[in-house]
Amino acid sequence: MAEPDGVYALRYAYRTESVRGEHFYGHDPDCLAPWPIDYYIWAICRGDEVVLLDAGFTPDEARRRGSRPYLETPAGLVRRLGRSPAQVSAIVLSHLHYDHAGNLADFPDATVILQRCEYDFWRSPMGSRGAYAHLCNPADLTELADRQRRGLLRLVDGDWDLDGAVSGHHVGGHTPGTQVLRVAAERPVVLASDASHFYENIDADRPYGVVHELAGMYAAFDRIAALAGPDGVVVPGHDPAVRARHPATPHHDGLVHPISYL
Repeated sequence: MAEPDGVYALRYAYRTESVRGEHFYGHDPDCLAPWPIDYYIWAICRGDEVVLLDAGFTPDEARRRGSRPYLETPAGLVRRLGRSPAQVSAIVLSHLHYDHAGNLADFPDATVILQRCEYDFWRSPMGSRGAYAHLCNPADLTELADRQRRGLLRLVDGDWDLDGAVSGHHVGGHTPGTQVLRVAAERPVVLASDASHFYENIDADRPYGVVHELAGMYAAFDRIAALAGPDGVVVPGHDPAVRARHPATPHHDGLVHPISYL
């Protein structure tokens, strides 16, 4: 049976072998304290159409990097919603780090929507230099180039509208072209992805540890708050607390978390 129309956080993997110092910018007195993280994609389901924010990393990538138990593929999670991967019309990529841009091949007919400056950066010489090389999977860039040849890559510049209910907003900070999604609902929903990895990032004004531009990350927090407004719901990109704030639907092994019904 299909889940109702709505916005869902879909948990596909997790990591427990990480510490707080990896995830917050600057010195932290508790930098060696354990700090588990979750990996999500997000689905907006409306009738027969599904829009995804991000596509996670693949099981092969999880094995290559290690210490990332894999729970379900994004295509499998879409099926758990009672939809087919063929019903995914668009995949918005918040940015091109490896844990957000994999698995596109499982949705071969979906249009990918990406900020142009993000695509250009990771295809430039700087994108494969030093610490940057660890963050982006070259196979994901190859897949995007194929989408572009097939007319299935939509490059945007700044803010954009998918339709009257879903809009994308360029915030930068974490990467050059990091973007968030806003979904109009009874209470606006802002899917922050890695513009705010954890609730603590935005709530305590503490940037994440991987920073492309520090001032841009602070500005992203302000933009997220403005997009949500006083009554909106902000969903961070990797916080295990999402599971507590938005309890899972039954019969899905704790992987499907409704954020808002539409």
